[in-house]
Amino acid sequence: MLGGIYGKILHIDLTSGETFIEEPGEDFYRLLVGGRAFVAYLLLRDLAPNTAPLSPENPLIIAPGILQGSNLPGAGRHGIGGKSPLTGAIGSSEVGGWWGHEFKKTGYDALVIRGKADRPVYLWINDGEVEVRSAEHLWGLETAVVEQHLHEELDDNKVRVAQIGPAGENLVLYAAIMHDINRAAGRNGLGALMGSKNLKAIAVRGRQNPKPVQRSRLTAVAKWFGENYKTFMGWAAEGIGQGTMEGVSVWSYLGALPTRNFSEPVFDEVEEISGDRIYELYLKERDTCQACPVNCKQVFEHVDEDPKRNVDPIYGGAEYEAVAAFGSNCGISDALATLKANELCNAYGLDTISAGMSIAFVMECFEKGILTAQDTGGIEFQYGDADAMLQAVELIAARQGFGDVMADGVARMSARFGPETEPFNLTIKGQELPLHEPRLKHGLGVGYALAPMGADHIVNVQDHYYISDSFNLQRVNAVLDVPLAPITNHGLYEEKLQLMHNEINWQHFQDCAVSCHHFAYAYDHLSEALSGVTGLEYSIQDVLDVGARAQTLSRLFNLREGFSADDDRLPDRLMKAFSSGPLADVEINVERFDWAKRRFFELMAWDPETGVPTDECLRDLELDGLLQDVELKR
Repeated sequence: MLGGIYGKILHIDLTSGETFIEEPGEDFYRLLVGGRAFVAYLLLRDLAPNTAPLSPENPLIIAPGILQGSNLPGAGRHGIGGKSPLTGAIGSSEVGGWWGHEFKKTGYDALVIRGKADRPVYLWINDGEVEVRSAEHLWGLETAVVEQHLHEELDDNKVRVAQIGPAGENLVLYAAIMHDINRAAGRNGLGALMGSKNLKAIAVRGRQNPKPVQRSRLTAVAKWFGENYKTFMGWAAEGIGQGTMEGVSVWSYLGALPTRNFSEPVFDEVEEISGDRIYELYLKERDTCQACPVNCKQVFEHVDEDPKRNVDPIYGGAEYEAVAAFGSNCGISDALATLKANELCNAYGLDTISAGMSIAFVMECFEKGILTAQDTGGIEFQYGDADAMLQAVELIAARQGFGDVMADGVARMSARFGPETEPFNLTIKGQELPLHEPRLKHGLGVGYALAPMGADHIVNVQDHYYISDSFNLQRVNAVLDVPLAPITNHGLYEEKLQLMHNEINWQHFQDCAVSCHHFAYAYDHLSEALSGVTGLEYSIQDVLDVGARAQTLSRLFNLREGFSADDDRLPDRLMKAFSSGPLADVEINVERFDWAKRRFFELMAWDPETGVPTDECLRDLELDGLLQDVELKR
């Protein structure tokens, strides 16, 4: 058997209470590795086509990768998936912290949960033993309270807890699954999938550990990282500063801080929500994930005369996405309100991106006269109104009043409110856009359109990382016969597509392994680590092929569920140039965008017009054997 695995996947049926253990063959692990590739394959194999996302048959799949449990820096993440309640496409979300490491120590490589309990329950997985316990006393509680209850109930403060908050219980379509209270598997509404099963939490405690075959190879990679992460160009170096919060000022300077639902080029009050200001006023400490020396996770605290404005450090702290989503994108300059909104999302289990974008969409509906206070239960949703924004978060999580409408997300609201809202329906495949501006980074815009989960900034390229002869560009050039010169942020052309093909496969691989995207590892670092763990020899191309398999399997699932190349689009607003600001007159050319899609399909060995994976693609990626009994629509 390969190193780094147990060869066991735990399946639990909450309807019947039955469990069984699947023991996949070696090719399953060798080719897929874990994470997103596991999720996509198991969905194709086991879920009937066109199953409703909130039906008991839709599995919730938790899939650490082979690197999980190895103590390699950056490998403290795990993947979660299912058919997305928000989009109907593949749902796939990754999360850091400590839960995935602890789950891997229970003796399983993955967890598949089907069915629906007849009452609220939680799972207790302790060194391989599985119990389904009542969670009726936990239902309706916020995440910090639930974790405290479970630590007391199980008499062990080292138990790690993955859970939904009230938003998941109420089937908010962008509900998150929270881990360690403040780490969110936020995107795609997988918290609603968990809630539809009446599953409140999964508590884990383990004392096993799969052994790597050649520990020395892992140690060498970890040693390199420890010696270099503070100096090389990449996010890990930024992480020792303000982490993602540095983006607020950087993107504002470049005219790329989303403002008022991506409608304006500059947020004049950016200094009020900058990382410098928030760190000065509210930073308490730094936190980290398992086996990570970077400590990029900021923890904020504030005690106020008005308890509604207290910020509890137990819920961690806002990242860039939350501050931009609830701040500039809603026209709000109240930094404390953005931190409070993030706290509420962690307490209730909400995706900060989709929540903030949904509120900004409603604010624009108000601005254009499409909605009035009569439609919203008396709330005036005006840009800049922090109180209305915070009230909206509460209503969304509870599905109360107009919050019940907002809980369905922007795409469904746009369909409900009418075609005049379509120009500012900023979703792709039904998922709200992250807070990174494609008018600055055109490769990112194409990546948004192509991401199988809907708009996603993680399995993507950030063009600015390659505009100099950086570590990131050197990583790509290591596998190319003809090295690339630094690219530009703007424009879509052959060299950029070659870079995107390699880097997006690399990002998908990291979501299979599973490794943190913010670590500036080179391709050969993780091929070496994977070889050391498994005992197999993974070349750089082998590693990139794992990412290509994850992309291809995800594509096949989406095609089967009715998606097509027509869904690989970027909203028109984001193709058009601003008339002022640093990005004035910079547009994404429609013809070049369409060319870039076709070229990416070609590089993936998919049909250039339809994006359907070819027989040659499946053979070259060795997927034809795994898929021989799987129903595909191609």
